[in-house]
Amino acid sequence: MNPPKSSGSAVPSSRLSRLARFGGMAGGIAGGMIAEGARQLAAGNRPNMAGLLLTPANATRVTQQLATLRGAAMKMGQLLSMDSGEFLPPALAEIMGALRADATPMPPAQLQAVLAQSWGRDWRKQFERFDVRPIAAASIGQVHRARSRDGRDLAIKVQYPGVRDSIDSDVDNVATLIRLSGLVPASLDVAPMLAEAKRQLHEEADYAREGECLAEFGRLLANAPDYRVPGFHADLSGRDVLAMDYVAGTAVEAMADASQETRDRIMALMISLCLRELFDFRLMQTDPNYANYRYDRASDRLVLLDFGATRAFEPDFVAQYRTLLAAGMAGDADAARGAMLAIGFFDTATPAKHQAAIVTMFDTAFAPLRAGGLFDFADNSIAASVRDEGIAIAADRDFWHIPPIDVLFLQRKFGGLFLLGSRLKARVDVAALLAAA
Repeated sequence: MNPPKSSGSAVPSSRLSRLARFGGMAGGIAGGMIAEGARQLAAGNRPNMAGLLLTPANATRVTQQLATLRGAAMKMGQLLSMDSGEFLPPALAEIMGALRADATPMPPAQLQAVLAQSWGRDWRKQFERFDVRPIAAASIGQVHRARSRDGRDLAIKVQYPGVRDSIDSDVDNVATLIRLSGLVPASLDVAPMLAEAKRQLHEEADYAREGECLAEFGRLLANAPDYRVPGFHADLSGRDVLAMDYVAGTAVEAMADASQETRDRIMALMISLCLRELFDFRLMQTDPNYANYRYDRASDRLVLLDFGATRAFEPDFVAQYRTLLAAGMAGDADAARGAMLAIGFFDTATPAKHQAAIVTMFDTAFAPLRAGGLFDFADNSIAASVRDEGIAIAADRDFWHIPPIDVLFLQRKFGGLFLLGSRLKARVDVAALLAAA
């Protein structure tokens, strides 16, 4: 991630100020809808709610406000943005895609206040150098490079003020935007998913918990020389600040210009890590955001940076996924259907034709892996087929079914890996990696 270019804008930290931002955004959108509706009526067209909401002007207004709010508002946009262009209305996809970019950092005065609250007013005495300009700014916090008095080269994550307290209301407000877009059927109960999103975001905003996960992954991968997990520095860490080793590296998506051999190696390491997280550790960093991974060209190691979205899986869930992957590699549709039912991709009330359609989509994805040899991520024909089958299923709104939240997080991780492989144009023997898992 490149250093943010902006000099910073204050993060609205109180509930009232954030509510005012959402209120102002809603008012601006409503005004835009009225103007656009009048224009369409004058032209003899009959406007619809989704079309009025998702005009280019409103898309720009929403993007700017969510990016200014940061926190859960921006994070919710990022959660929907991995490859939204094929599934969301174009203007909404524009909103979500823009939110993948770096956030605007805090101004120095607000940063000073946050650090003084965490470390005390004389916090600078602990450092030889603390770079006020962040090296990265994301949805929940920003990262600064520093050198402590005892010589430690550090990367320090500092959480934006008010983020934790605003999570629940931010999620509700963004969910309202999604409902108004017409993307989700009104009959679908999204309350459990929203509750889980809030829980997950509260965990991501707890840097003390992330520090524990960082240290745990350091232990789990201590004897894995192909990976580098930054060391955790508990003495400088807490709920709002997280200190770790500064580790140099190149953003993984920027490795698209590397040699084919290097790109293949990166992708193989990513897939191998994901499989170990699921089947060996039963503990996974579930956010596939490319900014969470870097590649150290000097040591040929994959660097892991962010553990806020770490999630533990129950043994039965992992066993069911192992059964599902084995069924996919064997081309056993009946076994795949049974595993999907156990996992929760659908339930016993799902019509047989929809169950069959989901199993067919799964089989389409596994067909090239069963052939063996190198899987070419640059060939998007399989992805296009799976996407088309998925869109056809989703088009029947009477069918819509929300799988268990663990499934959603895991499938999102798998999808993110595929998108990275496609960007890198990697070629990997995925079947061999699955067989070794």
